[in-house]
Amino acid sequence: MSNIMDYLIWRGDLGWEASAFNEVDNLILSELIYVDLDGIVPGVGAGNVTLKHACGKFFERYTDEEINARVSSTKVAAFMMREMADTKRFGDILLENYVNDIDLDEQSQFCAMTVRLGDGRMCVVYSGTDSTIVGWKENFNMSFLSETPGQLKASDYLRKAAGQNRLPLRIMGHSKGGNLSVYAATHTTPAVMERIEIIYSNDGPGFTESMVEETNYRRMIPKIRTIIPESSIVGMLLEREEEYEVVASSGSGAGQHDVMSWEVAGPSLVHLSRVDETAALIDRTFKSWIGKMDNARREAFVDTLFGVLDDADIRTVDDLARISPSKFGELVRISSSLDRENQEVMRDAAKRLLAESGNALKKAFFKK
Repeated sequence: MSNIMDYLIWRGDLGWEASAFNEVDNLILSELIYVDLDGIVPGVGAGNVTLKHACGKFFERYTDEEINARVSSTKVAAFMMREMADTKRFGDILLENYVNDIDLDEQSQFCAMTVRLGDGRMCVVYSGTDSTIVGWKENFNMSFLSETPGQLKASDYLRKAAGQNRLPLRIMGHSKGGNLSVYAATHTTPAVMERIEIIYSNDGPGFTESMVEETNYRRMIPKIRTIIPESSIVGMLLEREEEYEVVASSGSGAGQHDVMSWEVAGPSLVHLSRVDETAALIDRTFKSWIGKMDNARREAFVDTLFGVLDDADIRTVDDLARISPSKFGELVRISSSLDRENQEVMRDAAKRLLAESGNALKKAFFKK
């Protein structure tokens, strides 16, 4: 089936005056932010460069072989950028205000950029989780923190970027980037809120219950478009009040989180009526599991799990994916040498998850 790479071939010759910004363009920019543009795109208030220029500099720095050697599925974003650079639609768009900040002490990974398409709007794009373990821990922290360091940075970034001009705003991101988009848009000034035309959360997780009850969040619901694939896992996590749209994916299971698998028809994604039953079952299981753990237990579990990875010197997803037998043995050794309290935390979390999985399967079976 066709995807966003095909879209670049089909519609890449159409300028913004001929074809207005659409949900597929949103997806392309939300994928573009995964490219490491540090030192290529200027920082906040330091000017801008065209995408064509940024692409040239990037491929002077990295070879195709180096990019392909990475484990992360988002490595394809670099090759998508190369296709974008050869199109009328994207080649001359302006990239600016690039920030890429990883803070181990804060347990946060934050990356954002603004894009000017030439249609009189400014797009604020937030990155999802990169390949760092600290980035993935921040995702887990969302289950018990009312606000994460990354969310606070997203809000501050929007304030600074929006303060540079008076242009109407579009805000978007994939995965955690979708969550940051909604958070930033609902935690900014009333004046900036008025300028926001649309907020895209592409398979982004939701929020804690306290967040979705906030007045500003409810005020912005009409502007939020949450898009998830039919077998969504990440995008179904935690709570939200806005309706979500379901789209078709050529991937399977967790692979549907990769936006390159989302199916495209012309200027639109292929929409479906609902998520599949497996995704709904997983959603019910995890919500029940998380719901029966208070914040203290959630925090203890996350700290213990990621503490084991840190002690084993596993810093990135690549480290985990390419784990050697000796490193795996070290993980097992560290896990078994945890003190009694932390071992109990891990056992308790595992028991609860198994129990909720069994309950969900029983309900699904007897429902039929």
